[in-house]
Amino acid sequence: MENNQDKELYYRAKKRLDKLKGFYGHLTSYVIINVFIIILIGVNNGGDFWTFGTFATPFFWGIGLAFHALSVFGINSILGKDWEQKKIMEFMNQEKNEIS
Repeated sequence: MENNQDKELYYRAKKRLDKLKGFYGHLTSYVIINVFIIILIGVNNGGDFWTFGTFATPFFWGIGLAFHALSVFGINSILGKDWEQKKIMEFMNQEKNEIS
C-alpha cells in the first residue's frame, strides 16, 4: 500500500514539475524572441517604433503566456483536481438519480 502511495505522489510531483518546466521554457522563449523582434523592428523602422505593430506580438503572446501562468500557478486552485473530482461526483450522482 505504501509503495503505491509513494508512486502516486511521485507521479503527481513529476507532473507538476513538468508543467513548471514547460512554463519556464515558454517564458524564456517569450523574452528572448520578443526582445529580438523589438530590436529588429527598432533598427529597421526608424521613426515608427512606438506603434501597435511593434508590440503586437509581445502583447498577444503575453496574453497566452498569462493563461499558461494561470494554469501552472493560479487557476488550479480554483479549477484544479478537487474541482474536477467534485464535478465528476456531481455528474455521477445526476446519472444515478436519472436511472432511479
